[in-house]
Amino acid sequence: MSIGFDNQVAIVTGAGNGLGRCHALALAERGAKVVVNDLGDSDGGQSAAAQAVVDEIVASGGEAIAHGANVAKEDQVEDMVAQTMERWGRVDILINNAGILRDKTFSKMIMDDLRLVVDVHLVGSAICSKAVWEIMRKQNYGRIVMTTSSSGLFGNFGQSNYGAAKAGVVGLMNVLHHEGQKYNIRVNAVAPTAATQMTEKLLPELALELLQPERVSPGVLYLVSDDAPSKVILGAGAGAFACIRIVETPGIHLKDEDLTPESIAENWEKISNPEGQVALKSAADQTSKYFNAAVKALGAN
Repeated sequence: MSIGFDNQVAIVTGAGNGLGRCHALALAERGAKVVVNDLGDSDGGQSAAAQAVVDEIVASGGEAIAHGANVAKEDQVEDMVAQTMERWGRVDILINNAGILRDKTFSKMIMDDLRLVVDVHLVGSAICSKAVWEIMRKQNYGRIVMTTSSSGLFGNFGQSNYGAAKAGVVGLMNVLHHEGQKYNIRVNAVAPTAATQMTEKLLPELALELLQPERVSPGVLYLVSDDAPSKVILGAGAGAFACIRIVETPGIHLKDEDLTPESIAENWEKISNPEGQVALKSAADQTSKYFNAAVKALGAN
């Protein structure tokens, strides 16, 4: 199976460097027309970093434009999408990659740093997705990738703001998957581990050599391909790939007379037993599971 993006238009945010740059170059190499978004040193103006990536794509025979939109500002994102539509008339792919760090322990963090990180990662992903959503619905085709992180999925010291934002984009992905299904819009997330400007000071030399961002992009390109899955969290780094799932144990049902915290404590081993745990397809599945357990218990009385 060969994966290509001829005649498709992709927007990649935060694509002036690192992961975004690699995603943009890889898409262009396989035929996509690419909007290279990067804030750079300005706020909505020209971005030298984005233009450098555009120049690289054009020099290789591809088509690309640069845009310096701040993903957390709706008017700038709307302008980026409007320019894309004016140039190519469609948007097939959106990769929400733009991000920042403001690492501090929670005790030392100021709320402005939490709001800023959440605005860029979570709100920015929502703003960009919203800006292309109706376009994708009308053309009955769309592929969106959120960029989550192990910091949000598993936790990481000193990154409460970043972790909260990165967990949030998974919730956004889950809902957009359901709302986009009938319009052939598939929404996934990548949890990358890569050496980028954001991480280069945090990693040893060998890790920097192995964790090149180019080793993540093949997974991202699969997630935006015609035959992509949907509602998948793909872990990726150093050429390794894995699926990350949120699962629920079978659990137990307690009778009304046993609905006490003491009963929870006494039954904790059964409640937390991972045997038979599954990834539920929707919130309704959890409701049905609990309701059916209650009905079954009533019938047993």
